[in-house]
Amino acid sequence: MPHSASAKKRHRQNLRNRERNRAVKSELKSQVRKVLAAISAGDVAQAKDELRAVAKKADRAAASKTIHKNRAARIKSRLTARVKTAGTAGSAVATKGRKAAKA
Repeated sequence: MPHSASAKKRHRQNLRNRERNRAVKSELKSQVRKVLAAISAGDVAQAKDELRAVAKKADRAAASKTIHKNRAARIKSRLTARVKTAGTAGSAVATKGRKAAKA
């Protein structure tokens, strides 16, 4: 435990910031799951709406340095590609970019 007043304050700030960062990351992951659920349900219009929300949350998280800016870009890029292919190819997106197993 911290002993000096400045160390005690820093500890309080770290705890508060940790909770805030965890909440932001959790909201981002939940929003990503909503996009993936919409894609798997075949609702491309809903997926596009959810994708806009993901982009906004990812950009805000990156701006506050909760996540790295490249991670935000990677999340947006991958989801955008999946929404695009869902609109054209149908359910071939369910493999998450991996090759489908031979049946």
